[in-house]
Amino acid sequence: MTAREWAGRIASAVLVVVVLSLVVGHLLGTPILLGYVSSNSMEPTIDEGDAFVSIPQPLAGDIEEGDVIVYEARELDGGGLTTHRVVEVRDDGYVTKGDNNPFTDQDGPEPIVTDEQVKAEVLQVGGHVVTIPFLGTLVEGIGSVASGVRTTLAETFGLGAATSPQGFGFLLVGSGLALVVLAALGGGRGTRVTDRRTDRENVIKLWSAIGAVAVLVVLLATAAMVLPGGVQEFGIESSEDPSDDPLSVEPGESATIEYEANNAGLVPTVVIMEPRTNDVSVQPDRVTVGGRSTKTATATIQAPESEGIHYRHAAEHRYLLVLPPGMLEAAHDVHPLAALVLVDLVIAGLVVLAGVALLGTNDIRVRAGSGDRPLTVRLRRALFRWF
Repeated sequence: MTAREWAGRIASAVLVVVVLSLVVGHLLGTPILLGYVSSNSMEPTIDEGDAFVSIPQPLAGDIEEGDVIVYEARELDGGGLTTHRVVEVRDDGYVTKGDNNPFTDQDGPEPIVTDEQVKAEVLQVGGHVVTIPFLGTLVEGIGSVASGVRTTLAETFGLGAATSPQGFGFLLVGSGLALVVLAALGGGRGTRVTDRRTDRENVIKLWSAIGAVAVLVVLLATAAMVLPGGVQEFGIESSEDPSDDPLSVEPGESATIEYEANNAGLVPTVVIMEPRTNDVSVQPDRVTVGGRSTKTATATIQAPESEGIHYRHAAEHRYLLVLPPGMLEAAHDVHPLAALVLVDLVIAGLVVLAGVALLGTNDIRVRAGSGDRPLTVRLRRALFRWF
């Protein structure tokens, strides 16, 4: 393969990843690699419809004054993701403001922004936000079409959870990666070969194919563990005259509610709940939830002495049950990332073993048959023969 062919395939793969990250982020309601703004509140730093590079909060480090963050608003514009600049760092959180707004978000209805609300930081180079003009407008249109297709599939075929925003997002990611893999494994029809090739035509390197499938499965498995988890928020009202709401109690008293750990997937999952502060506890804090089922725990939240509504948080970690629960819990106690990596390694190993069991250890040769048949047609027929 020539350098020009490699460059073209790499460019195509990058384009697929960029567009998919924005479309899936639009469907999931959270920035993935890239995000965009849909209002003029950040002009002239970020114009309406411009895209920006999104750095997940765990990788971005400490938030400082002047950083532009993406956070989950509670009240602003009815709630949802908001991209604004941090203008003040306080002990209890952050004061935020759109560059084009005359007042801060906290001058309006939005409470102080806490670390738990921050989803990502916007990449800045030399103090300037890196933007991609108009890409967000394009992706918003694509996302609207994709949402329409998702709704039509759900209504027509009754696919239910498979066409939820999360499920449809995974489908887009999987489809896009599959296209990239097919493009890398074999060329299209009608291409005249002008150089002498050292590799064999119509032969798929077995380990490359299995590796590509393993990467795809690991990515989807990681998404299935990370996206449903995250930080859970409880709003408790401390009042001398509490209402009938179970989360409304007198100052210093404790409220007890049911905490449901849901598993919408088919693979059993280990769910670990970790309180972020001492005034929250969950019992049991570690449960194994079967496929398409729910386990109930009890969350106890203590109301502070000061009256008003206060927010408390607990982090939820999920791991697919591919190893004994005790082993996953021990890896989690070392570090949550260690448990994720362990699960991913096991899944990758299972994919490799399954690939070898089904296909053997030799490269896959797709017979030409008719010289004018596209490689994708021959691949499909070969798959039918295998299965």
